[in-house]
Amino acid sequence: MDRRSFLTSTTFGTAGTVALLGTSVAQAAENSGELALPVPSQSHRATAKDYPKAGGNLGNHSYSSLKQITTTNVRTLRGAWHLNLEGGSTSAHQQCAVIAQDGILYAVTTQQNVFAVDGRTGAVRWKTDVGTETTNMRGVALGQGLAFTISGANVVHALDQKTGAVVWTRELLVEDQGDPGCDPESGQCGGSSGGLAGAVVYWDGLIYIGTEGSTAGARGRGYAIEAATGELAWTFWGTPGPGEYGHDTWAGDSWKNGGAVCWIHPAIDPELGLVYWTFGNPYPRTDGSSRAGDNLFSNCLVAIDAKTGERRWHFQSVHHDIWDYDNVMSPVLADLLIDGRKRRVVVYGSKTGMYYILDRVTGKPVHGMEERAVPQHALQKTAPTQPFPGGEPFVESEPRLDKATRPVPFYPTGGIYEVFWDRATILFPGAGGGADWAFPSFSHRTGLVYVGYGLINSAYSNTRGGRVNTARPLGEYFAGGLAAVDPRTNTVAWRREGDWSLAHGNGVLSTAGGLLFQGRPDGVLTALDDRDGRQLWSWQCGAGVNTSPLTYEIDGEQYVAVLAGGNWLPYPDIPKGDSLWAFKLGGTVGPAAAPTPPSRRNQIRVAAVTGDTVTLGRVWNSATQAPGTTENLVAQNAMAPQHLRVPAGTTVTFTNPADNRSAHGAVSFFEAEFDTGLLMPGQSYTHTFETPGEYFYNDPIAPQSTGKIVVS
Repeated sequence: MDRRSFLTSTTFGTAGTVALLGTSVAQAAENSGELALPVPSQSHRATAKDYPKAGGNLGNHSYSSLKQITTTNVRTLRGAWHLNLEGGSTSAHQQCAVIAQDGILYAVTTQQNVFAVDGRTGAVRWKTDVGTETTNMRGVALGQGLAFTISGANVVHALDQKTGAVVWTRELLVEDQGDPGCDPESGQCGGSSGGLAGAVVYWDGLIYIGTEGSTAGARGRGYAIEAATGELAWTFWGTPGPGEYGHDTWAGDSWKNGGAVCWIHPAIDPELGLVYWTFGNPYPRTDGSSRAGDNLFSNCLVAIDAKTGERRWHFQSVHHDIWDYDNVMSPVLADLLIDGRKRRVVVYGSKTGMYYILDRVTGKPVHGMEERAVPQHALQKTAPTQPFPGGEPFVESEPRLDKATRPVPFYPTGGIYEVFWDRATILFPGAGGGADWAFPSFSHRTGLVYVGYGLINSAYSNTRGGRVNTARPLGEYFAGGLAAVDPRTNTVAWRREGDWSLAHGNGVLSTAGGLLFQGRPDGVLTALDDRDGRQLWSWQCGAGVNTSPLTYEIDGEQYVAVLAGGNWLPYPDIPKGDSLWAFKLGGTVGPAAAPTPPSRRNQIRVAAVTGDTVTLGRVWNSATQAPGTTENLVAQNAMAPQHLRVPAGTTVTFTNPADNRSAHGAVSFFEAEFDTGLLMPGQSYTHTFETPGEYFYNDPIAPQSTGKIVVS
């Protein structure tokens, strides 16, 4: 069967900037308290007193039936307790989705410590160190009286849930030689530059663990492991080996280091016996010249037999990706009434700003799909078409001058699927959004899917052979928001945009109390009205909240909790920490002191230099404290110095050295403070800075080369 043959032609709706509800969903929820939805299976029912896994239940609904905390009393929510898991350390970010069972919270830190914490008091019941090699730790799983976690050394640990004692360990990424994709002589299974990743998921005696990769080119794989013993049950390869379905979608040996890593936890449908896993982009990320073909199972949602590891079906959201549109997310399984008929769907999508809503049994689109012709580039070996789902995107598909996606001047620009080669080109959605790796929520109360997104451009090029060539242009602005999508129509119900990107681990929790909880990179946890996104409450946690909130109940009292530890994307200066917070109505613990918030522009972060001259087309030599001796037309820092600090009233000279071969210039954006015009080799220009401020500028000839002058 043609791998795209099931796609049906339908018209793709036009996106609108929707500020208020455009359907009757909210009204129905407000009148009845709950929306009439099909009764979900037991494993997909709303969480209540427990919140036992990342995403709440096996369908990743991130929804709770608890409703003691409501839109009317949330203003009295205060800290119940606060705990610094790592003694107040701000050296590392935290990405763990905390879970709760029988009044105990379970968390794991980047520093490789697993904690069991009393959910009423914040007292540590036990703590277990699982190693020293750090990695992204996104959450533990519980099952058979054990707590399961990965470690940075690519070891899986099973701990006694009551004591934290190690019951068994299993090293992975070294014992896959039985797979037909491995070299029988060397035992190598493709690229080895990767690690274990994602929150661990437990179901029916198995645990499921994914992988992440580096730019060197790991070969993705998802594992199922026997929970009782640590024995490997099966491996599913993100890039199929010889003889496997999809192997012919990779040119030559490109599959061996082809990426397609599954670094976020999957969803599971126990009734169908399927695990739904999302696999990331191919490697090299932005250079498609060496890997002709669709490159399965990169950029795919794959439905896998949960017991055997066999592929049942797959859907590829981006063919032959060259944009880092990996669409890795925690898929959401929902039961919906569409045109009077119960539909079991999986909601998949992320960076492209579109949701692909598929039948869970067959993988066929619920709202239709159009394979639409897209721009072509012969060297990139681009796919002739890309799939566009019926409905509408939840965020724009190209840069806009009236938003944070306003492009930095002089770059060529384009929207989704625009092509590029060696000239840096600004596109939106960029590699950091639409929704990137936001964790969405499906509310049983409203029937809506809530997801955070980012308004962040990327500049794509292949000047370094496709290795992470998705630089965010220096000086650009960042922003984002929260969207509510009706999966019955795949249309936007409402959208709230604000100052912060909410697409990098900023999970959403919805509750039967009509609330949405979501954190921000400035350290603020918010409670929003699920009908329109209005903010009803906020709390300063002291570090960026780039994890998923949860709620649980002890002796009839509802708590909300979150781990605030920051992140490094898209803002490198997100405040970091180790703060585990729990909240309840009438709590007595006050908020943390507000940290310095991240810069809303993509900052130049090299140390400032004092002086009054900028040399164009040269990189600053920090050892000699002078401009370099050779011209550079590709670096982002080919302004010498790149960061200049001067007092008000200073006249600065911009000079193009006589031994450069190209014209250069320096043009201030977006403040329009100065414009040197094009300077030929040997020419100079002067400007006197009178007004204090921060002035970014770039070179019209090589616009990625960007500098900053701070006037004090």
